[in-house]
Amino acid sequence: MSEITKAIQAICDEKNLDYNVVMETIEAALAAAYRKDFGNRQQNIKVKFDPETMGMQVWDVKEVVKNIDPEELEKAQEELSARREAAKEEGRELSEEEIADLPRFNPKNQMMLAEAREIDKKCKVGQILEIKLEVPSAFGRMAAQTAKQVVIQKLREAERNNVFDDLKKQEGEMVQGTIQRRDRTGVVIVDLGKTTGILPQNEQLERENYRPGARMRFFIEAVNMGVRGLEVILSRSSKKMVESVFFQEIPEVGSGVVAIKAIARDPGNRSKVAVFTADDSIDPIGACIGQRGSRINTIIEELAGEKIDVIKWSDNASDFIKSALSPAKVMSVELNEAMKEAVAKVAPDQFSLAIGRGGQNVRLAADLTGWKIKVVEDSTGVVVSSDEAVDAEVAVEAASGAEEKVSTEEASTEETKTE
Repeated sequence: MSEITKAIQAICDEKNLDYNVVMETIEAALAAAYRKDFGNRQQNIKVKFDPETMGMQVWDVKEVVKNIDPEELEKAQEELSARREAAKEEGRELSEEEIADLPRFNPKNQMMLAEAREIDKKCKVGQILEIKLEVPSAFGRMAAQTAKQVVIQKLREAERNNVFDDLKKQEGEMVQGTIQRRDRTGVVIVDLGKTTGILPQNEQLERENYRPGARMRFFIEAVNMGVRGLEVILSRSSKKMVESVFFQEIPEVGSGVVAIKAIARDPGNRSKVAVFTADDSIDPIGACIGQRGSRINTIIEELAGEKIDVIKWSDNASDFIKSALSPAKVMSVELNEAMKEAVAKVAPDQFSLAIGRGGQNVRLAADLTGWKIKVVEDSTGVVVSSDEAVDAEVAVEAASGAEEKVSTEEASTEETKTE
């Protein structure tokens, strides 16, 4: 094995790159160097390099196309310029369909049939012609510098593509990361090892402190290759993060024995998770809670203290809505299938629990079930809807105030009649 081959293998091992990828990079660099010192812009250079012998072969690769009259090409170029100008005035770019009728010829990678047959008399339109070029004895300093830059750039691209492919496979999963810093816009930069990810403000938990150096788990929301390179969007507030934590921490969920049917989340405060199993021997809620709450406490700790309500899913909408409004006990549920609305009647001492602080409980129940829910207090008839929920105490006070106003107006009316 030659020293060059050993060096190439060392690069492959260090950067976790395929040997053929590194060889293609070297050949692209040699092609750029050849074009710099011995070629011209109209050549489409291809190089074959042998690291064992240090030898190289060079070709100019062309696609054979039909003969086109130079005057026709010139007219087509003028027409193309006119169409581009017209499109520019309309504030748009020309589409391929709009220029498909114009004859085009690219001398860098194409050769007309007449010229091609001077090299190979049997060649045909559509054939790829490889014209062998003379190999120089040595490259100049500038060509060598060009080759070096190409190698560095191509290896970086290959390494970035490798990282992209690895992370793309993890999209929708959890990943461990270390907090680096928070930038001026409030975005948290996270070190993921081979690259960095970003945690936008809308994906952060309000009560969570992102201290530099702290290790945390994140949900990979999206992995994209943008203009600025690899972009990894992370989340701590996504519903899918709750699902991922359940998959990792609860074996029955990970194996599929217990299924997560729906999740509703108020990030950092409370989540409701509906679970179901077809196995009668397993209690899906008990499996998620664990002995003495061991499993659910681990999940709560991972979610920075966020409260978790585990609810048994049911295909009976009435039963599901009753469970979703827990910890409140619901007396009855009336369904309006056409409007997808439900009216849940509760006792006075359960009204506050059903609504929740700031209407959180009823809103999450509505999100979990997919129904608009109206909670009605049995004795007073006070109604709070999930889409305009307020604190139960505020609702009761408003109802009491309305009753007092009606009583006062009735008394005033009676006095007027007496007079």
